[in-house]
Amino acid sequence: MEEIDRAIVAALTADGRLSYTDLAEKVGLSVSAAHQRVRRLEQRGVIKGYGAHVSYEALELPLTAFVAIRPFDPSQPDDAPERLAHLPEIDSCYSVAGEDFYLLLVRVGSPTDLERLLQEIRTAANVTTRTTVVLSTPYEGRPPRITSSTLG
Repeated sequence: MEEIDRAIVAALTADGRLSYTDLAEKVGLSVSAAHQRVRRLEQRGVIKGYGAHVSYEALELPLTAFVAIRPFDPSQPDDAPERLAHLPEIDSCYSVAGEDFYLLLVRVGSPTDLERLLQEIRTAANVTTRTTVVLSTPYEGRPPRITSSTLG
């Protein structure tokens, strides 16, 4: 990946709402060249989308937890992500190495909501759970470190 493309990715990672005019100025390109490069980065899958960073507290979802899940019977089909996809409280599902099979990031409104969700997870996916409640989040969703070797 060329240095200018890395600069574009870094600028958009820091502020995904940059106009093409502002982006072009930051990376030293014309507006049309910046637009063309962004489109190519999107087509190559380097830029996968754009989103908003939200305050979960403001959305009345102040309780964040990590829920490690493991099937009762490891010989059964590994379909927990599909069985849990309907639960909107699950923010992310990670397949992990180690004792557990998946690690779920969940966001709920209260301990009672977490207890209800854990029961739903256990029932829907036929798994055991181990839960870690987040006390505070010093940082989250940090932009990636983009170097000459990072993206090709």
